[in-house]
Amino acid sequence: MSNERVYSLIRRPHVSEKTARTQEISNQYVFEVASDATKPEIKAAVEKLFSVKVEAVQVVNVRGKNKTFKGRSGSRTGWRKAYVRLGEGQSIDLMAKA
Repeated sequence: MSNERVYSLIRRPHVSEKTARTQEISNQYVFEVASDATKPEIKAAVEKLFSVKVEAVQVVNVRGKNKTFKGRSGSRTGWRKAYVRLGEGQSIDLMAKA
C-alpha cells in the first residue's frame, strides 16, 4: 500500500467522552476513515502510521442528520468511523504535537 493511500484512508481521530472511555476500558481507538476503506486496509494503515499491532477493526457508517436552516431543509453528509483495538500494552498518543 502506498503512502498516499495510507494518508488518505485515516482522516482524523474521533475524540469524545465516549471514545476516551473506550480507550481506557478496552484499548480501542476511534478514527474517521475514508468511505471506501476496508477493514484490512484500515488495519494496515494504522499499523504503518503508528507502529503498533492491531488486533481487530470494527467499522460503522454514520448517517448524516437532516437539518432545517431558515425554512430550508438539507442534510449533512455521512461519514465512516473505525474502532481499532490494539494489542496488550500498546497505545497511540493522539494529543502529541506534530
